[in-house]
Amino acid sequence: MAESADLRPVYLLTGSDRPKIETALARLRRHFQPEAVELVSAQETPGAAVTALCNAGSLFGDGRLVLVEGVDGRRNADGRLVNGWKAADVQAIEDYLASPAPDTVLALVAQALKKDSALAKACAKAGQVLAFDVVKKSLAGWIGERFKQAGGRAEPEACAVLLELVGDDLHLLANEIDKLVLWAGDEPIGEREVELLVAPVRETPIFELTDAWGRRDLAGTLAASETILEREGRPRRDTTPRLAAALGSHVALVRRCQRLADEGVRPREAAATMKRHPFYVEKLFSQAANYSEAELRDAAVRLAALDYALKGGGKLAPDLELQRALVELD
Repeated sequence: MAESADLRPVYLLTGSDRPKIETALARLRRHFQPEAVELVSAQETPGAAVTALCNAGSLFGDGRLVLVEGVDGRRNADGRLVNGWKAADVQAIEDYLASPAPDTVLALVAQALKKDSALAKACAKAGQVLAFDVVKKSLAGWIGERFKQAGGRAEPEACAVLLELVGDDLHLLANEIDKLVLWAGDEPIGEREVELLVAPVRETPIFELTDAWGRRDLAGTLAASETILEREGRPRRDTTPRLAAALGSHVALVRRCQRLADEGVRPREAAATMKRHPFYVEKLFSQAANYSEAELRDAAVRLAALDYALKGGGKLAPDLELQRALVELD
C-alpha cells in the first residue's frame, strides 16, 4: 500500500460537523484508487460482513479503503439515532482490529458516538478517532470561519442573518456559504446580500413575525403571521400556539433589554450576559426603544390572555385569536 503506508488501520470520524467529516473523508479517499474504495451502510451491513470485506483484499494488489456510514444509526423523524450497530457488530470489529488486514484501511462514520463507547475505545487503541463537533451556541462563529475558508468576507450581521434563515443544518449552511462567496467574489457580504440571495428554509421563519412587531409594523406583523401559517404543513390550530409562545418569549427578551438599557448597560455587554449573539441583542435593544415600559407590560398581559384563549378559553378559531391579539399589540 505505497500511497497509504502512513495511514492507520482504522479511523473513526464522529460529530455534528458533517462538512468537516466529508472533507476528512475526501482527503482519505485520495490515498486510494476509486475502484479500491468500498462504501457500505451500517444499517445494511453488519460488523461481521464489514470485517469480511476488510480481509477480502484487492484483485489489483493495491491498498483498499472500506468506508462504513452510520455506525451509531440514522436519525428518524423524531431526531433520534436508530438502527445502529449492536454489541455483536462492535465485537466483530474489535476482533478484527486485534489483527487488521495490512493493506486495508477501515473508516467508520458516526454522528454522536461517545468517546467512552466500546467501539470508540477499540478504534482509539488501533487507529485514530477524529471528533468534529459544533456547539449550537457557537454556530455563528462556525459560519464566519466557513466564510473565511471559502475565500469570502462576511460581516457578523450577515452570519447572524444566515443562521436565522437556514437554521443549524451545517450542510445547508455550507452550501449557502459557497453560493454567497461565488456570487460576491472579492466584495464583502453583508446582511442585505444574505437576505436577497438566501431563501428561508427553516421550518418557521418566526423572526419575520417578531421583527415586524418590533418595528411596530402592524401590516408586516399580520402578513408574516399569515405567511407562516400558510407555509406550515400542519393545521393552523397546531401552529398558532407555537407562534404565540415565540412572540411571548420575544416580548420577554425585549422587556429585559429595556430594563438593561435603563440601567446603562450597552447591547454588547448585555449580549455577553445573555449569552446571545451581539447582532441579535442589538436588534432587541432597538426594538425596546420603540415601546414604553407600560406598552411592553401590557403586551405581556395580552399574550398571556392569548395563551389562555388558545388553551380553550377563547370563542374564536385559534388563528383569528392570534390575529386579534396582534392588532391589539400594535
